[in-house]
Amino acid sequence: MQYMKVPTGQHQLPMLPYAFNALEPVISAGLLQIHHDLHHKAYVEGLNKAELKLSEARQKHDFSEIKHWERELAFHGSGHILHSIYWTSMAPIGHRWETPGAQTIIHIIDYFGSLDIFWEQFNAAAMNVEASGWALLVWQPAWGRLEILTIEKHQDLFQAGSIPILVMDVWEHAYYLDYQNKRKDYVTAWRQLVNWFEVEKRLNLAIQVQVPLNAGG
Repeated sequence: MQYMKVPTGQHQLPMLPYAFNALEPVISAGLLQIHHDLHHKAYVEGLNKAELKLSEARQKHDFSEIKHWERELAFHGSGHILHSIYWTSMAPIGHRWETPGAQTIIHIIDYFGSLDIFWEQFNAAAMNVEASGWALLVWQPAWGRLEILTIEKHQDLFQAGSIPILVMDVWEHAYYLDYQNKRKDYVTAWRQLVNWFEVEKRLNLAIQVQVPLNAGG
């Protein structure tokens, strides 16, 4: 399997796969532009800075600030990855699958029982993330099934080994300009934007990953 290697400190802000106004009325053009061009860009810049500082520390054999830069690496790196998946988790009408793909619906029904129950749990998870955070549908290769997780502050509460395939941003900067303090309205409306084609693609790639938990695995 081929993989992409990003040189140290050279991460780039990805372009949105649609116009700023393409997700209206669920997400306004103004909010989307600020979210992408300012917030996501800041995570990319923070990630690059942390990587370069850690590279410098290795060259100097000086790890006196390791705690700080490892935290920066985790925070900004997670922010960059999750935002990149968030953009592709959404698509405008006419440019997405409106229903889950074959593999996705099989695994959703197998674990959650139905698509409706999946959405009940996913929305509840998104509503109950404390302060700022994320709701995710992930593939957990360690036990070969889907799971819904939440993350606070990008790197907290995540389950090791899990691979995000659907990501919803519930930091206030993702919805406040459009919905103010009505997170529930944003969470409910966001479901209309889900790009099930991208979810299916990510799931098929994730299923190929193995994380054995014993020596013979």
